[in-house]
Amino acid sequence: MSSRRTLARIGALVAGSAAALSLGSVPASADGAKADIVRGGGENGYNVNIGSESQQTTLFKLNIEGGNTLRAYCVEISVNVDPSRSLFESPWDEFPNPDSPFHANRDRINWVLQHGFPVKDTDALVQTLEGQGVELHNGLDRKEAIAATQAAVWHFSDGKDIDRKDPSSARDAGSDADVLALYDYLTGESNVGIAEPTPALNVSPETATGKAGERLGPFTVATTGEITEITSELPEGVKLTDADGKELTAADIADGTEIYVDVPEEAEEGAGAFSLNATAHLATGRLFVSEGYQKKPAQSLIVASSEDTNLSAKASVEWAAAPQPTQPEETTEVTTPSETTTQPAAPTTETSQPAVTPQANTDDLADTGASPMVPLLIGLGLVGAGTGAILLQRRRKNA
Repeated sequence: MSSRRTLARIGALVAGSAAALSLGSVPASADGAKADIVRGGGENGYNVNIGSESQQTTLFKLNIEGGNTLRAYCVEISVNVDPSRSLFESPWDEFPNPDSPFHANRDRINWVLQHGFPVKDTDALVQTLEGQGVELHNGLDRKEAIAATQAAVWHFSDGKDIDRKDPSSARDAGSDADVLALYDYLTGESNVGIAEPTPALNVSPETATGKAGERLGPFTVATTGEITEITSELPEGVKLTDADGKELTAADIADGTEIYVDVPEEAEEGAGAFSLNATAHLATGRLFVSEGYQKKPAQSLIVASSEDTNLSAKASVEWAAAPQPTQPEETTEVTTPSETTTQPAAPTTETSQPAVTPQANTDDLADTGASPMVPLLIGLGLVGAGTGAILLQRRRKNA
């Protein structure tokens, strides 16, 4: 069953994120596994002579957060081990030294680990070497096996070759020959490389952003183990779901599962996180890089033996509040008159009007008052009557 804890202090989460970012060098997959070097817990092999220097070989013991232990070899011959600093699991392509031969040879380093000690015990190694016609002196002991395996790793991670005339500090010709025989096998033609192992537990991306009303993600889970618990630091109402909105439990999550953070639309601006806990097989070949490497380099280690261990992975989210609906602006309503609305007559001013020639009525136009022809006819009649009276008077005088 998943457990849920209400996010009480967003500020504390942000401060913690800022502290993590300030390191500037913690690998992206730092939550996959955290380990600490056990002081005095490693097993030493013979020193090996690399060029003009004698180098101590050690099969380191790592305490994994959660209580399990692993064994590991160095992958940087010129960088000191710092037991006071934690190491974090990291993908091969995030090895912090960009100029290291590790990048070109990492698959061959993994082959060395899978075929060297302690993945193969000393009896199995003797059988392999003798099967290739190699004659060993008094078998192969653990110090010889550790020395040869570590020297083979350095050959690929740092481009260093063992001194063939004086391979080790064993001060015994037989032991020197045995160290050289195993070294030659691990670095020889049989080494065809092995790809990077699958992460035991990883969640990607590490963070996602969005806004309320969305499902943030997806966060994709990669694991070789079984998810045992989900813990969340999310506000009330924010849930971990699948793409369809179904709330997830630990039993629902496996390798390849996509997780979403479903934020309700009414949620205020906020942030949160969730963690997955798993029991998984942390494979040989997994890389561990020291915390704060970019500020001060410290030895990186690579897993030389694998076992089931308890792991956790974490991811975080941030969201903004959903945009609020925009209120319409107040406007003055203007009524547009329809075509049938009677428009008031426009005001008129007195102006000189051009003369208009009267026209006779037609059947198409109705009479709307007295005709202008009436006074005209009356005037003509009066003129005609006056003219007739004058002519009549003149005739009388002449008579």
